[in-house]
Amino acid sequence: MTPTRVQLSTAHYPVTVLGYGKRLGIWLQGCSIGCKGCISKDTWNADESKSIAVVELLTWAKATCGTEIDGVTISGGEPFDQPTALDTLLRGVREWFSDLDVHSPKERDLLCYSGYPLKVLQRDHADILSQLDVVIAEPFVVGRPIGYLRGSDNQRLTLLTDVGRRRYATQTGEHQTNKLQAFVDADFRLWLVGIPGRDALPSMALELESQGLSIGSLT
Repeated sequence: MTPTRVQLSTAHYPVTVLGYGKRLGIWLQGCSIGCKGCISKDTWNADESKSIAVVELLTWAKATCGTEIDGVTISGGEPFDQPTALDTLLRGVREWFSDLDVHSPKERDLLCYSGYPLKVLQRDHADILSQLDVVIAEPFVVGRPIGYLRGSDNQRLTLLTDVGRRRYATQTGEHQTNKLQAFVDADFRLWLVGIPGRDALPSMALELESQGLSIGSLT
């Protein structure tokens, strides 16, 4: 049987700005929604050249994250545009977490972003939602206020399990502050992770340019 493959944009660990604790962040490649003002246009085009076997991705994750991982956040792109791959990935992560619990018992959660309305996900992808602890759904709307862990406040942070409720029920108030992280990959590319403020990226570009550095594109 041919292994299930997923189109992957990038993955980073430890991510601390997209959910509880130290997390593995996975960004999938390909989005059919294309919200106006999206900062991740580089993930829109489906790209088979970025395809990787889910089992290979999980092998890398286990070797990279060790036992202290608190959870996994999946974004994109649009994860639910690859439902078979997403389902396989989530089941693999659940199995990995169960194995970790044998030697390092602790709560770990699965959080996934989607630009689809929650009602659409509940109708078309109930099996996938049943594997998640938290889903942040609804399209990004440029110009709306930013919410905690959300690019626009119309997006809904829905808590699906007791673990999700214990970790996030008190984490959605206006007192919560979104932060950014920076990662540099093996090709010396800079990746910014998190929910930026409205003017954060242009301001950062101007600051870098003042130091003699240029950014190829801001999306």
